[in-house]
Order: sequence, then C-alpha cells, then structure tokens
Amino acid sequence: MEESVALRSYFQAHKQEMIDTLAAWVAVPSVRGDARPGMPYGTEPARMLKLALEQCAALGFQTKSVANCMGSVELNDLPAALAVLCHLDVVPAGEGWSQDPFVLTYRQNTDRLYGRGAIDNKGPAVAALYAMRAIRELHIPMKHGVRLLLGTDEENGSSDLTAYLQQRTMPPMVFTPDGDYPVINIEKGMLRLTLTAGIELVESGCRVEAMEGGTVVNGVPACASARIRDCSRQQMESLCKQLPEGIRADLSETDGYCCVTLQGLSAHASKPELGKNALTALLDLLVQLPLPDEQHALLNVLHAAYPYGDTDGTALGIGCRDEKSGALTHVLSLLTYQEGRLTAWVDLRYPLCGDGEAIIARITEVLKSGGISTQLQMHHKPHETPESSPFVRTLLDVYAQCTGQSAHALAIGGGTYVHDIPGGVAFGAEFPGEENQMHGGDESIRVESFLKIAELTALAMIRLCGDASEEML
Repeated sequence: MEESVALRSYFQAHKQEMIDTLAAWVAVPSVRGDARPGMPYGTEPARMLKLALEQCAALGFQTKSVANCMGSVELNDLPAALAVLCHLDVVPAGEGWSQDPFVLTYRQNTDRLYGRGAIDNKGPAVAALYAMRAIRELHIPMKHGVRLLLGTDEENGSSDLTAYLQQRTMPPMVFTPDGDYPVINIEKGMLRLTLTAGIELVESGCRVEAMEGGTVVNGVPACASARIRDCSRQQMESLCKQLPEGIRADLSETDGYCCVTLQGLSAHASKPELGKNALTALLDLLVQLPLPDEQHALLNVLHAAYPYGDTDGTALGIGCRDEKSGALTHVLSLLTYQEGRLTAWVDLRYPLCGDGEAIIARITEVLKSGGISTQLQMHHKPHETPESSPFVRTLLDVYAQCTGQSAHALAIGGGTYVHDIPGGVAFGAEFPGEENQMHGGDESIRVESFLKIAELTALAMIRLCGDASEEML
C-alpha cells in the first residue's frame, strides 16, 4: 500500500504525543460508579469522556456528546460511512499490579506501556484518533466521512450504545478495535439463566447446611465449598479420593460439621474446557452422601444436568456445533445454598446452528423435575457478518498487506461491542500470540503494536472510505 510508508513515518514522528495522550487517559480511573445528574455512569466515566472530547476538539475535530454516554468525533464534513467504535470505561484495577494501574508506565525491557485501559480500550481509541489525524494532516483524499465513537459503558452492558442509537443512526460500516486481529465476524449466541429452588429443612441426619461456589457469572468457578452436618472427616476423605485430576480438597471438622473446600482452575466461560470446575466437582461429592430425600433429589438433578467435565451441554441434551462457530459451551458458574434456599447462575454460549428458545425450554424442563425454577436474565442471539462481504474482505486484505501475515475471519464465544450491530465486526486490537493481560494485573500494550494498530486503523479508513475506495454502501 502506497500510504503505508507515509503513515508509518507519521506515527513514528508522533509516537511520544500518542503515548502522552494515552497517559492522560489512563490517569482517569473511569470505572462505572453511581449515576449522578448528567453523569449516567458516575463521575469518572463522565470526566473521561469530557477530557477525550476536549482533546479531540483541540486537534481540530468536530465533536459531540450524545446523552453524556458516548462521544462522536468526525474526520471531515462528509456523511460518515464508517464508524470506529471504542470505549473509554475500564474494569476495576483489581490485584496483581507491579505499579500504579492508573499511571502509564513504560518498561524498556519489554517495550510495553502498562496501565489499566492500555489495551482495553483506551490504547486502541488513541490509535484511532491519531489515525484520523494522520489522514487529515497527510492530506489523503477521502470520499466518505469516518466517525470515531467513544463509549463509556461497554464493560457493564453497553447501555451507552443503546442511548446513542436512540438519538443517532449508525454508519453503514462499523468495526471495533476491541477484539482480535485479523477480524472477528462471528460471535456465538449468549444466554444467562438463574436457577432457584427451596426445600424443607431437616433437623437430623447427614445434610448439607450451606454451599457456595464461584465469583463471576462468566467464568469457570475455581473454588467451591460446603458445610455438612453429621458427616465425618474420614467419610469425606474417602470420597475425595475420587476427585478428578486438577481438583484439590481442603477438609476441616468442627462442632459436628465437616467443611470441604475444593480448588480447581478458573477459565473464561467461553472456553470452559480450559478450566477445572470446582463447583461441579463438589456436586459429584455431595450426591454420594446419605442426604435427606428432598435435598438429595435437588442436588442430584443439578448434578445430572452439570456433571464434572461436561462443558458442551451433552448431559442436558442441548449439545450442538457447526463448522463455522464451533460447539455450544455451558457453565454452572455461581451457586449459593443456605437454609434450604438455592440460587445459581448458568452461562451458555451457543453456535450459529443453535436455537436459543429451544435450549431454554429444554433446560427448564429438565431442571423442573428437581423443583428448580429457571429465569432468563440475558439472551443475545448469534451474530455473523459474512466473511465474503466486501467489508470483511477489505479488512482482511488490509491486515494481510500491512503485516505480511495470512488473514482469515474468526469466530468467538465471547461478545464484542458490535454484537448487536448488524454488519459489525471486530478489527483488532490484540495481535495473534500476544498476551496483554486484558482485565488482569499489569495490563499492557507493546509500543510497536500501539503504532501498528494506528497504521492498520488508518489504512482501513482509507481503503473503506478513501478517494479510491470501492463502493460498498
């Protein structure tokens, strides 16, 4: 591409400005807080949006805040044919940091910039802003407009996007640099259900007094525990000898109770086969105890539906898969049981060939036999933008020509910012083989990748909307 050399030189020349801009944005801990007048997601996301739009305006771009939820930045005065959808909100800092998460830190030995939001998604947003600036200052001719969108609620449900679409229409082409390269064009359907049940308490004999497991709905639970009345430590030790590989048990006994805690391995709910589900392993143990009839029936139905190692819904009879998007995944991710009341959460991702309503009906039917009620909390149907579309083919060509690497579209079990936008795809920002600790401690972005994201974004804008672009609208 003729523009690549000029763009590469531009971003090298403006590297420090880009880093300084990212440092200013990382310094704002834009985690969602309590809503206030004019601040739907709290003070910090509002402060972040105001800062970003002020800096964009100072660079000469036309900006607008929509419902104080999302900002728009226009490349030129032409009608926008392409939107680049980024977000400025971040997840909480959490643990595992070797420096202040809200101070952008450069380490020469890794050539990385560390800070919350460095890759998710402030770094790519800065890269997109400077991509627009490069196009303008290099006087690259465009025949369509480009709009940079800066949201503030992607991490908590994307209600910012809903608010934006209530007031403005989306350009016909949309990509978000909030996924993986080369292009994500397929996202599985997503279901989240709550399970509830209640049983009469029995005051004598062996019984589960309390049980809990998991910390997040979209993750394989790495820890689960139970307090059991009239069960000896020796009895539980015997059962624990049957635990699957990778599950570790800690036992204690006090005042007539045996307490068992199982440790497994966490994993994202979109890839449960990579984890070790401590909660389903605990169910494996508990159903072998001489529990009261009603309690045993409840736990046995739950165990039969979610046996340890079943991550594709086979036990429930809902398993399905297709060549494009892979297999259904299913995780019992959260559970609490206290005083006869059980509440649990299920995370399920299903492929393009799946029928969400039929899956819900089947789960409801099976669990009802154990007195377990199901409530639907979220349902996003599968999303696909055909790989054969000119839009996707152009993005794949840009990636291949710019990186020299082969390019093909990807299917994922997770959801991106464009999941509910017809025709939308994710274009970046993580490169194959890179580990940037997104959502974790020491989140980072390589400086080289930071500049490459800007180059790829600029080239995509030019190929899709430039003077020589093919008509795709």
